[in-house]
Amino acid sequence: MPLNYTLGEEIDDVVVELIRRVGQTRSPDLIREIATTAFKLVEDGASRGDLKIINSALKEMRYAFRLLAPFRAYRKVSIFGSARVQPDSPEYKLAESFAGDLVRAGFLVITGGGPGIMEAGNRGAGDSSFGLGIRLPIEPEPNPYIRRPDRLINFKYFFTRKLVFIKESDAIVLFPGGFGTMDECFELLTLLQTGKCDPLPVVLIDPPGGGYWTDWLEFLRKRLAEPGLIDPRDLRLLTHTSDPMDAIEEIRSFYRNYHSSRYVGERLLIRLAREPSDGELEKWSHDFSDIIRDGGISRSDMPPEDREDPLLADLHSVSLRFTRKSFARLRELIDVMNDRSRESSP
Repeated sequence: MPLNYTLGEEIDDVVVELIRRVGQTRSPDLIREIATTAFKLVEDGASRGDLKIINSALKEMRYAFRLLAPFRAYRKVSIFGSARVQPDSPEYKLAESFAGDLVRAGFLVITGGGPGIMEAGNRGAGDSSFGLGIRLPIEPEPNPYIRRPDRLINFKYFFTRKLVFIKESDAIVLFPGGFGTMDECFELLTLLQTGKCDPLPVVLIDPPGGGYWTDWLEFLRKRLAEPGLIDPRDLRLLTHTSDPMDAIEEIRSFYRNYHSSRYVGERLLIRLAREPSDGELEKWSHDFSDIIRDGGISRSDMPPEDREDPLLADLHSVSLRFTRKSFARLRELIDVMNDRSRESSP
């Protein structure tokens, strides 16, 4: 905690004692900061309106994290798409069958909990799905296929809902949709492009014969990539298909060897299912030297908190001083680590 992040020695001691009385926690420093932030709002003279926003957001996040915590060991796929499509539409039928295929492949499914594509996803996945709903006058009730109360969260704010979607998703699949789908898609791409969320697969699915995402991708190439408004390699953050089995294979292959990543100091630590050979480390270091600030890619000891985590303890790790300038290139490195190289953008 910064030295000036204090309420004064006397009150700081009271906060620490309260934390001790509440019970054991692995992160008393962070709990203390959260409590100190709350009391500093008093010092700031925060308005009741500001306090209501903070209060609602914090309670929503706490409830969502608690509800989803028991399922941390399972990979989860979020399905986005139009709330307006009807059950007899090709998009709805494809989303419903795809959600069932995901469950049979061992994944859990998350949707926005509403009608249309969201309903299709929950219908196809059944009790292996969750709904992250938003309170809207036009969608007053969640869809009828979320039957268990411990599978539904209703958010007041879009920003907390989006945060939970990104935090809890191991892959995102997008079907054709309107403003909301575009909003979610572009925000996700912005987060991936800038490294503000962990790398993950993003798959665009058109029904056979449909051209929604084909036309959209052509716009991105012509109006964004060709004029240099984005790096053309950023389009490799996306995969486009009309075959749901290809979408599932894209997600599976992303986690074939790669597990997850995090920053430890100035180094990016990448967790892998298998230990790389000396030859692989040397080749990766050479081929991706453009995104390594100095040195190369080397084996790395797991941090103590990872070794104590039963979901991470058996993994291997490598690390590099990543330049953080091209997350599309980092995605290419992950593909190579998975013994898979994608030669072209979607």
